[in-house]
Amino acid sequence: MTASSTALGLTLPASIAAALAAHAHRELPNEACGLLAGDPATGRVRTFHSARNEHASPLRFSVDARDLVRITYELEAMGQALLAIFHSHPRSAAKPSATDVREARYPDALHVLSGSQGELRAWRIRGGYATEVALSVAAD
Repeated sequence: MTASSTALGLTLPASIAAALAAHAHRELPNEACGLLAGDPATGRVRTFHSARNEHASPLRFSVDARDLVRITYELEAMGQALLAIFHSHPRSAAKPSATDVREARYPDALHVLSGSQGELRAWRIRGGYATEVALSVAAD
């Protein structure tokens, strides 16, 4: 799977921000995860694809391999690019943990995190470092 980098940050439609919150809530007490796709030229997210956390853990996530393959085919069929990997932190802030940074595998994809207070933040993780990027929520 390839990811598309966006230097502009990320824009989430309000309905997708709500879908992230709902998915995170449904998966409690575990971390939720999924993929965000859209237009890399503008950084606007068009779709959210929820996935199973193969670790089923409140402290760690990995997108289930079967879900990853399914979603990859869906994105190709829709002509969309992977923009970001989403996961929740049910017990902490929306900031990448040391494990998140160490296990990041797609340097061109952003990481959108939902924290224990419902906040959403976006990060670029490359070369062992996490840098926050702009994240905005806009009307649909």
